[in-house]
Amino acid sequence: MTVTTPPETATAPKPGAAGGLRDVVATTSAISTIDGNLGKLMYRGIDINDLAEHSTFEETTALLWYGDLPNARQLQRFEEKFVANRLIPNEVLSFLLALPRRNTPMGALRTAVSASAAFDPSEGDNSLEANYLKSIRVTSSLPTIVAAWDRIRRGLWPINPRPDLNHAANFLWMLRGEEPSETEARAMDVSLILHADHELNASTFAARVTASTLSNLHSAIVSAIGTLKGPLHGGANEQVMRTLLEIGDINNIEPYMQRAFSEKRKIMGFGHAVYKVDDPRSYWLRKYAHELAAEKGNTKWIEMSEKVREVVQANRPLIVNVDFYSASLYYVMGIPLDLFTPLFAISRVAGWTAHVYEQYSNNKLLRPTAEYIGPLDVPYTPIDERED
Repeated sequence: MTVTTPPETATAPKPGAAGGLRDVVATTSAISTIDGNLGKLMYRGIDINDLAEHSTFEETTALLWYGDLPNARQLQRFEEKFVANRLIPNEVLSFLLALPRRNTPMGALRTAVSASAAFDPSEGDNSLEANYLKSIRVTSSLPTIVAAWDRIRRGLWPINPRPDLNHAANFLWMLRGEEPSETEARAMDVSLILHADHELNASTFAARVTASTLSNLHSAIVSAIGTLKGPLHGGANEQVMRTLLEIGDINNIEPYMQRAFSEKRKIMGFGHAVYKVDDPRSYWLRKYAHELAAEKGNTKWIEMSEKVREVVQANRPLIVNVDFYSASLYYVMGIPLDLFTPLFAISRVAGWTAHVYEQYSNNKLLRPTAEYIGPLDVPYTPIDERED
């Protein structure tokens, strides 16, 4: 086969084109912004630290969707809509019951959200009001789906939501069948706030690409869930916890990490594509990881986390990211490791839907260009003349 332009002499891609679109501006957005040099994250201009200290997931979701913090009356009505839409259709529950138990929680979540579109009364309506109603239903029901699937795969019947609990506490109730402590409920609420949006990450970009075709909101969210399912996006905190479990004891950390350094293994929970200093979200997850560990009388995992951080940062100039402390926090909370990424989705759906609104509001089909680096003018060879 003759190649007129060998690949090795073809034009090299432009900076950014072969590097995961790093530093390429794909769109404009007023939803969230990151200053990686200063370690700042803001939703609609409000610092994440202020939201983590004072807000709730429901209020933060309203902020992301509408652009401003709601007043007391608006927030109450918003919360009531969340509560009223927590139940999933019986048909979707039957669908979950029929799934093979080997399905991963992320696979079950993706499939259930796709199935739920068929039973949404606004499915065929892409108006702003219809998308608002669909967003309420999707965001409210994701915790129900995740908790239901975890119980189903363990041979247990799903637990109905409780109207007297907020979004975070209700998820823990449906998952475990016991009311969470105040520390657990607040830790979960803050975690949901911290993960609700993060500019144009891979899953958010996937949602916007799907929305840009004028496909419906459910399709955009399914695209986002499918993207988050990949281990290079979701799952890092699960791997952090698996590392801690593999190490097993605080006295094993130093030799384990030295082996990891010598073998040039990636240390999960450290480093970030944007932040040059510690991820601002890690402060709050660390705070609640310590508080919950003390409340539960189980400080082993947070103590090991702190020792791992000490050893890693003494040897490598690596910053701590959002995944590092969430691992021990969720584990002590009793959340199964393979639910760590679905928990991310339960939060990030607030940001995904906000970005879908924004995409629809000033839509242009997202269709980037690839710079071709393959051969040119290759002649077609008849099949009987091709080499075996």
